[in-house]
Amino acid sequence: MADAKNAASLDASVKGCTFAVADVDAQLGISGNRDHLLAALVNLLHNAFKFTHAHTEVTLSAYAKGDSVLIDVKDNCGGLPPGATANIFRPFIQVGDDKSGLGLGLSIARRHVNADGGVLGVRDLPGVGCVFTIELPVRMLH
Repeated sequence: MADAKNAASLDASVKGCTFAVADVDAQLGISGNRDHLLAALVNLLHNAFKFTHAHTEVTLSAYAKGDSVLIDVKDNCGGLPPGATANIFRPFIQVGDDKSGLGLGLSIARRHVNADGGVLGVRDLPGVGCVFTIELPVRMLH
């Protein structure tokens, strides 16, 4: 989480947004390919800052829910176009107004998360924004 926060801080300042990162329980952990999971999370944060409205807030939080760790990236992009949640993770699909990039980031991020037994999903908050969630099996640290 700290590495993702550091990587995304520049995006926040360029966009003039607030970047809020919630404290994480020190006993909470996950297992997996650190580089791939960090790349997936940084991609979600980069997209959040790319599409969120200027001078709004992007939040990053991680918490336990049952036997899972959930990592949420919430933006203020105004919400997704109708039907976008069904296709947003397909390669070469771009649903926002900014068409820079190839449209591969979310499909690669999902592949990385799935490879570690996790799930990457999105909740559309119409008129507000999106919450992208990485769900991974919990590993409590002792």
